[in-house]
Amino acid sequence: MTPRKILSFAIGPVGGALFGLITLPLVTWFFAQEDVGRLSMLQVTLSFGVLLFSLGLDQAYVREFHERENKPALLKQASFPGLVLLILTLLGLLCFGGVISELLFGISAVHLSLLVALALLASFISRFLSLVLRMNERGLAYSMSQLLPKLLLVVLVGLYVLLEADKTLTNLVLATTASFVTVTLVFAWNTRDEWLKAIPAPFDLSEVKSLLRFGLPLILGGLAFWGLTALDKVFLRTLSSFEELAVYSVSVSFAAAATIFQSVFSTVWAPTVYKWASSGKGLENVEKTTRFVLAIVVLLFCLVGLFSWIVTYFLPPAYKPVQWIVVSCLGFPLLYMLSETTVVGIGISRRSSFAMLAALIAFGVNVIGNLWLIPLFGAKGAAVSTCVSFLFFFILRTEFSIYLWRKIHRGTLYTYTTFSVSLACTFTLYGEVLSNLMTIAWIVLVLASFVSFRREYISVFKFICEKSKIGIAKS
Repeated sequence: MTPRKILSFAIGPVGGALFGLITLPLVTWFFAQEDVGRLSMLQVTLSFGVLLFSLGLDQAYVREFHERENKPALLKQASFPGLVLLILTLLGLLCFGGVISELLFGISAVHLSLLVALALLASFISRFLSLVLRMNERGLAYSMSQLLPKLLLVVLVGLYVLLEADKTLTNLVLATTASFVTVTLVFAWNTRDEWLKAIPAPFDLSEVKSLLRFGLPLILGGLAFWGLTALDKVFLRTLSSFEELAVYSVSVSFAAAATIFQSVFSTVWAPTVYKWASSGKGLENVEKTTRFVLAIVVLLFCLVGLFSWIVTYFLPPAYKPVQWIVVSCLGFPLLYMLSETTVVGIGISRRSSFAMLAALIAFGVNVIGNLWLIPLFGAKGAAVSTCVSFLFFFILRTEFSIYLWRKIHRGTLYTYTTFSVSLACTFTLYGEVLSNLMTIAWIVLVLASFVSFRREYISVFKFICEKSKIGIAKS
């Protein structure tokens, strides 16, 4: 993939993260803390719905895209089973009135249940349509489809404030649902050639069974992964309060700025590595890529650890603990991004059951950690539990990939990730007391990384300088 295409894919995650950072302070300042916590339950449900009802066929679509000639038919076979199952499930739940909103928000309201159902349907459809753009390397269309709903959310929240609209849960859910519906409509327009061809395409049940053989093991693994990323919020809702859930959700949202790197990398990496596997060329670059990503991961942990106090200037006083929690919340996007470089052996070998096993074990770690730490530390305990769980997840994916494919050097890999996670967890639980010592520890770690990854940092610096000179020369 060319640098120009990489840049086109980067516009969406970068712009979306920036708009998210604008929206977040608005929400925390103008909406009740309990409603901010309830809104996070909607986000948890949307991610769960996509993971469960996709039946693992979204991953099968990505894996088989370069192998199949009739790509519209592949889209139909991958998306149709889950879509039908989702619609039937939503219709069944809506027959019970406000049961959906009661489960999520502790409020029984039919209109909230309808909004949640619409958001679920839109998020499911947009998932598959986004894969069409991603796999066809249509980076700009992919990015714009991500950026526009974020912009709409900023506009809606801004309008609520300017027009002095009621700062209610209904308006928050309405704004979120509108953003998901918008992205679905934009995706549908940008992929109209593909899905219009998919509608009359033959529905081959044998092909669906073949896709399910790859995808079905991912259902359990997908649920386990959902547990890794969302179980903390569910436990906070049941073992703590909506206020603690709000503080944790805001911390996760700030840490989600790191998903700029994770989203761009994952979007570019999966098609690239499978293309290498298909052609048999380029796989020697995997380990080199791992070192570059590791250098970025360690640097980001250190920078956030040193400067997390800045977030307090953008939030109400009730959200002060965010400055300590946000560092551990980096565990999900950063360690997941790093694991994407080391897990390629599982995808290439098509042994998806090993991916499921890694997620299940890490999920078990997270369950134990949440049950133990949330009653003691609240939102801080949830963040630490998830961060440690993702360290287990990363190590397991790496070891399974090595077992199935080939050996890689991982001494430096495990040393730096373990130190980063240990410092992040200590900072979250005791940073307020050990402030000066933690600052020294972060500085030592970042200096050590500059020594270990000096070649990677120098090459990145040279690349930026060269591109800057080219840009100046052209202008």
